[in-house]
Amino acid sequence: MRAVCRELDLVPRPVAYVGDDFNGIFDALADRTCDAVISGTTITPERSSLVLFSQPYLEFDQGVAVNRRLSPNVASTADLRGLRAGIQIGNTSDVVAKRLLSQGAIAGIDYYPYTGVTAALDNLTAGRIGLIIKLFPVISWLVKDRPELTVAMQIPPREKLGVAFARDRADLCDAVDGAIQKPRESGEFARLRSRWFGHAETI
Repeated sequence: MRAVCRELDLVPRPVAYVGDDFNGIFDALADRTCDAVISGTTITPERSSLVLFSQPYLEFDQGVAVNRRLSPNVASTADLRGLRAGIQIGNTSDVVAKRLLSQGAIAGIDYYPYTGVTAALDNLTAGRIGLIIKLFPVISWLVKDRPELTVAMQIPPREKLGVAFARDRADLCDAVDGAIQKPRESGEFARLRSRWFGHAETI
């Protein structure tokens, strides 16, 4: 977004979101608390009925983090049987968790407020839950300084990430779409992707 703002001659001013349910973040667009939601937002039909999305800029699976000491052999969803999943309220990972639960692949789901991810990580470390599901690059970043935790696998579906805008801000959405292309063409986007996500796929 810094690169996009440079293209548009704008100054980014990040605003932290502190609600319990991630989907509440979109209210800030309607009440003009912010101009764009840039928090790694998956484009879904439900969200697209509420807001405008830029062209997608990255694509990821969900990642499954486990306690490597308590669950050292997790390599497939079959290895999750009997474990409870930690999910942040409003995350698209909830869809994956509910599917696994309906298939009997996990034992249950514990929900955490959007701001409660540290508590979820602490509970995974302590063995009070058996796994956390979250977008692969995000969960990978969250566990990087917790050697007892590891991202054991990725689970589809592929999710496309975009920047969200209020539905009456097509002008801003179009401007950002155009600005996203410039870093792609210059190679800056590839450098940013490599720095933050390694092998992350762009689309």
